Amino acid sequence: MKRVLAVVLLGFGLTAGAALASVEDEIRARIEPVGKVCVQGDECGAAAAPTETASSGPRPGPEVYDAVCMACHTTGAAGAPVIGDTAAWAPRIDKGLETLVTHALNGFNAMPAKGGCASCPDEEIQNAVEHMVSQSK
Repeated sequence: MKRVLAVVLLGFGLTAGAALASVEDEIRARIEPVGKVCVQGDECGAAAAPTETASSGPRPGPEVYDAVCMACHTTGAAGAPVIGDTAAWAPRIDKGLETLVTHALNGFNAMPAKGGCASCPDEEIQNAVEHMVSQSK
């Protein structure tokens, strides 16, 4: 009985292995026009290392807003004041730019610190806050 079970399981294993190889071949064929699969351990030639571009300084407020802040501050998600809504922004602006920047950097109410952009430098967050304030007066 054990031998029969072992043979059956071996058959299933071989079938599953063949099916996986077929799937991998299908994936390779689909991406062939734009790329190549290189599995760790395969000899794939000299792969191009990702290049890092030098930053010319912090991004301007509108660019940071578009990348980080827009999702909540154009929809009002989780109570975020919508950019351009002067009534919603007036009491916030009255607290002063320093308070607004501190809230943006450290998080406030439902907003996470830096709007969730942990890799954004403080200066970029400040630029985004200044942009939103200028658009909401």
